[in-house]
Amino acid sequence: MNYRHSYHAGNFADVMKHALQWACLSYLQQKEKPFWLLDTHAGIGMYDLQGEQAQKTAEWELGIKRLLQAEDVPEALSGYVQAVRDLNLPEDSCRWYPGSPYLAALQLREQDQLTLCELHPEDAQLLAENVVQDFPGANALPLLAVVMASLH
Repeated sequence: MNYRHSYHAGNFADVMKHALQWACLSYLQQKEKPFWLLDTHAGIGMYDLQGEQAQKTAEWELGIKRLLQAEDVPEALSGYVQAVRDLNLPEDSCRWYPGSPYLAALQLREQDQLTLCELHPEDAQLLAENVVQDFPGANALPLLAVVMASLH
C-alpha cells in the first residue's frame, strides 16, 4: 500500500483525531509526571493545504476549513483550533495544517518525550526536515526522535 497523507490532511477524520489527541495530552499534563508519546504513523508533520496533493482531493475543505470558519468553537476544541489558527495568519488564511507530530510537539513539556515513526522514505525525510526547521522545541532535539522504518 502506498498511502500519502498529504492527499487527506485536514479532512474530517484528521480534525477528529487531532482534537482528541489535544484533549488527551491536555489531560496527561494535569500531573507533573512525564509522558512519552509514540507516533507510529507520523507522516510529514506539516501539510500545505494549497499544495498539489491536498488540492487534488480538497478533503480539508469539509474538515479543518469548516471548523476554522465556525463562529462558536466548543471550549474542548479551543486549544487545538487556536494552534491551527496560529499557523494561518492572517485569520482568513487556510494554508497550513499541522499533523499529529507538530501538535504533540506544541504540547510537550520539558519532561515529556516524543518519538516519531514514518515508513514511507520520502515522507520520513520530509518529517525529519520539518522537525528541525519548524517544530516547537526543535532546539531541544532530545525530546524529538524521528525513526524511519524500512521493509526489506
